[in-house]
Amino acid sequence: MLRMFSEKSALLILLGMTAIVRAQQSQPQAPLTFTWSWEQVKDRFELNNPTLLADKLNIDESKAQEITAFLRPNPDLTLTADGTQIAPERGVWQPFAGTYETPSISYLHERRHKRELRLESAKKGTLIAESSHADMERTLLFNLRSAFVSTLQAKVVLQLAKDNLAYYDHVLQISRDRFNAGDIAQIDLDRLELQRVQYESDLQSAEESLENAKIQLLTLLNDRTPIEKVDVTGPFDFNDQLMPRDEFRKIALDTRPDLKAAVEAIDKAQTDHKLAVADGSTDPTLSAWYTHNSSNNNPFGINTLGVSVAFPLRIFDRNQGEKLRTQLDIRRTEKLRDAAEAAVLSDVDSSYATVESDLILLRPYKQKYLQQATRVRDTIFFSYRQGGASLLDFLNAESEYRTVQLSYANLIGSYLTAAAQLNQAVGREVIQ
Repeated sequence: MLRMFSEKSALLILLGMTAIVRAQQSQPQAPLTFTWSWEQVKDRFELNNPTLLADKLNIDESKAQEITAFLRPNPDLTLTADGTQIAPERGVWQPFAGTYETPSISYLHERRHKRELRLESAKKGTLIAESSHADMERTLLFNLRSAFVSTLQAKVVLQLAKDNLAYYDHVLQISRDRFNAGDIAQIDLDRLELQRVQYESDLQSAEESLENAKIQLLTLLNDRTPIEKVDVTGPFDFNDQLMPRDEFRKIALDTRPDLKAAVEAIDKAQTDHKLAVADGSTDPTLSAWYTHNSSNNNPFGINTLGVSVAFPLRIFDRNQGEKLRTQLDIRRTEKLRDAAEAAVLSDVDSSYATVESDLILLRPYKQKYLQQATRVRDTIFFSYRQGGASLLDFLNAESEYRTVQLSYANLIGSYLTAAAQLNQAVGREVIQ
């Protein structure tokens, strides 16, 4: 009996555990949150952004034009029949007796390396398309980095709002205890409770800013993931060390894709001028034909072969307009290269000055102001709690603390955005 009872108990326990596991499995799972780093965001952007993918097709189109540029001229095939009788003579109807047939073929022979020059020009056009695509990617990556930084900044501001609200609720609880003990008046408690509205407003604004930043980021990624399932991670701090300005200028001159495109445009313009000169040369047309004439009086001349060479007389049109235009285009692209170089240096100098200015403001915040604001708030609160400071002193100290913390977070965001702008000006990420 004891053995049967033990077996039944074990069976009941097993069934109970199975039911519990099934119940847990049937419960809805918490939604997954995707946390992306900057590298992951950038990889998703390169795979999914429609503007970037559409522009990348320009490179493939340019490569297709290389095939067209190197094609040879098509030969011409002509079939001729003549001499067919329309009316019978002497009562004899032989319409095909005097007909002769002449198939002929002709081919335009291009001289002065026209095909090679067309191919060279098309290949240089592909290089320009690649550089232009890299320049578009550079600009879009700055927009992506700005959205990423905005999301990080909104997260920090939201956490500050939560911490401030939690701290203020702690202050309110202590103030209510003091009111109940008769240490403060009703009007002071009311003023403290009314001040909580500002912290609630800060929290709501921070949540809205975070949602907007995520929306902008997901739009650039062409991602339909719900906002509440998306999160980003990364350092939200500044690097106190900054290379000299000349180092950034040198890197930019070697790296910027728009400057590369301007240099490649000069090279292509020179090739186009060579092609224009070559197009002004004479290209002969080579022809050959075979003739069959059954009515030929020469019994040995029924089947004949013939060849010819035709030279166009380039008396009036020697491609003078294209020669002049391409020559002028070389000068134009050289001026554009100079303008692009000046713009590169200006971008570097401007963004460098912004980063440097942000660093000047950030250093005292990190070294002094943050600690001072915390110390002042805690000291005034302790004094207020003991009855040694007025309510107005405490509210001012709390407001100053919030202002310093928020200003520091905004300065960090401004620095990271300026660093991204400096990376854009240089053409690659030199400040992580």
